[in-house]
Amino acid sequence: PWQWLDLDELGLSIDDGTRYAWVVTPTHQYAGHLALSALLRVQDGAGWRFLGHLIATPPFSWAAAVGYRLIAANRSRLPGGTPACALPPTQR
Repeated sequence: PWQWLDLDELGLSIDDGTRYAWVVTPTHQYAGHLALSALLRVQDGAGWRFLGHLIATPPFSWAAAVGYRLIAANRSRLPGGTPACALPPTQR
């Protein structure tokens, strides 16, 4: 969870940590649906890599961004959700 990270070291704010999932590399920072895309693009299977590229390509990326926001807003209610997943009341 973002609460366990040194966000300053990663160049992220508390707001960044609460709003998005992140993939941070030495050269890039990917947030939200683009973080999922980045993770999929480094997988072994060609199908996963293709899906990763698709998620980052309009108009599919627009739908992925909306889907990400819906899932992120309800992440503490999803299977496997923990209290660390819950958003502060002001961000729901």
